[in-house]
Amino acid sequence: MVDEAHYIKNPEARRTVNVKAIGNHADRMLFMTGTALENKVDEMIALIQILQPRIASQIKSMAYLSAAPRFREMIAPVYYRRKREDVLTELPDLIESREWCTLYGEEESAYEQAVLAKHYADARRVSWNIDDLSGSCKAKRMLEIIEEVENDGRKVIVFSFFLDTIRKVCSLLGDKCLNPINGSVSPNRRQEIIDEFDAAPAGTVFEAQIQSGGTGLNIQSASVVILCEPQLKPSIENQAISRAYRMGQTRNVLVYRLLCENSIDEKITDMLEDKQRLFDAFADKSVAAEESVELDEKSLGNIIKEEIDRINAKNGKQEKSSDE
Repeated sequence: MVDEAHYIKNPEARRTVNVKAIGNHADRMLFMTGTALENKVDEMIALIQILQPRIASQIKSMAYLSAAPRFREMIAPVYYRRKREDVLTELPDLIESREWCTLYGEEESAYEQAVLAKHYADARRVSWNIDDLSGSCKAKRMLEIIEEVENDGRKVIVFSFFLDTIRKVCSLLGDKCLNPINGSVSPNRRQEIIDEFDAAPAGTVFEAQIQSGGTGLNIQSASVVILCEPQLKPSIENQAISRAYRMGQTRNVLVYRLLCENSIDEKITDMLEDKQRLFDAFADKSVAAEESVELDEKSLGNIIKEEIDRINAKNGKQEKSSDE
């Protein structure tokens, strides 16, 4: 059995080659993954190629949306999907909320400068890329949420892709926040931090870089998840949320996505919604049981271009208005 099988989606990777070599000595192979289709349909076909080459050869020409129903029918012998709610019927509710914030003057200026300079990372850190978070609309909303849930006896996990954002949030929260988890924290130290968090009082915040703390950790003592910015892969967000929303959770899990109006946040969110339909069409339902996709560099570049046009148009209108 191969767990987290999406890690062998690249047929040229050494990990994939080694798994296939081991599989040649096995009578049966079973792949387990929550993201059989992560970026494109071809990745799912690559996994099927290892398990059932005959089926893979039949579906290679079907990786387009109109063929999705037939695609699901043909992979039924090799693909079986069970959703979390089908297996863990005792789980409480998952309540997700988009928290739309309005940029203040300083952070709007910093954001526009990042966009016009085509600094993608700085643009994605909208509202967090200022030195003083007292001028951050996302930070203000985050503090409000933490205060609200503390009064309800809850603990919080805060996820961000960016180390700089994590550092600033930790500084802002002070004693409320434990040492964060990122890629440099050893497995033993990670568990120590989680144990400290489990024993901490309501209102305590566990902060983690989403790539490092979003997988492999069990943090059921938290029932609130805050995402500082939209991720480029929905699967990363889903795995992060699953740190709290998993077997053993006794409370409804509240997920807050911090987003800024008139920013890249809107466009990333909208585009990922559209692209999520690929996963829904090809992999969400198994016929036997009956793309969570990534924004690539080109898509992100198109979003930045649209934002440049919007900002230039806005600034042009303001200049014209002042001249009048």
